[in-house]
Amino acid sequence: MHTKEKWPSVVIRLIIAVVIAAYVLFPFILLLINSGKETSDITSNPVSTAGASFGQLMTNIKAVINDPNFMFWRSFGSSALITVLSLVLLALFGAMAAWVICRNKTVWSTVIYFIFIASMIIPFQVVMLPLISSFRDVGKFIGIQMLQSVSGLVFAYLGFGGAMTVFILTGFIKGVPYTLEEAAAIDGCRPEQTFFQIIFPLLSPVITTVTILNGMWIWNDYLLPSMMLGQNGKVMTIPIAIQKFVGSYVKSWDRILPAALLAITPMIIIFLIAQRQIMEGMIEGAVKG
Repeated sequence: MHTKEKWPSVVIRLIIAVVIAAYVLFPFILLLINSGKETSDITSNPVSTAGASFGQLMTNIKAVINDPNFMFWRSFGSSALITVLSLVLLALFGAMAAWVICRNKTVWSTVIYFIFIASMIIPFQVVMLPLISSFRDVGKFIGIQMLQSVSGLVFAYLGFGGAMTVFILTGFIKGVPYTLEEAAAIDGCRPEQTFFQIIFPLLSPVITTVTILNGMWIWNDYLLPSMMLGQNGKVMTIPIAIQKFVGSYVKSWDRILPAALLAITPMIIIFLIAQRQIMEGMIEGAVKG
């Protein structure tokens, strides 16, 4: 009897979950279907599967990859390099900063931590123009090209992604027993040995979480790269390449939609592979924080 009473709530939750999933997945399914059509079929009825085929999808994708106006491999390589460098440095420096903030309970560490938190609520649009001006002036002062370069864009992502990274990692490190570090100190470990040999390996679940979250943001970001790299610079990310590609093929949906599909596919694959680690890292970080 008790089990039967649970059925209505289970059915209601299932229906709600299906509706939410359909609502979230509908744009991607629509993109996938229309990427396998010709332009005439897309414009005549974009929500229909008529005219869609796997063969046409492969034909459209090959045409996009080989199109010189898209420069797929060049932009893909630039996006991959920028994303990987940014994520590695964010994970490393973010973990270091979070560890120091947690283990050094001083007024300054508290102030720095709250500065990190406060920076999370400042919209990028508020600081984007001063940021570009500052990067230009700093580049002239130190003799390094900060704009229109991979290093400058990676440095910018470290600043904008560091706040969330430190915030999440700090919550996780608070749950790591301090006795582990005391035992390491008794055994003669230096602070850097304690961090890299004991603390950093324990952070792998939550580092996976922040890496995926930051990775999706960096890979799909358009505004910051377009301002720092320009539309016609030597370095071009996937979002900038797609924007230029759309300008070359206005209303040619059999080219535009497959290009968009190629851009989002890597992050979807990575998210599907690592979704369990993402959820575990977020839950552990929230509980321990």
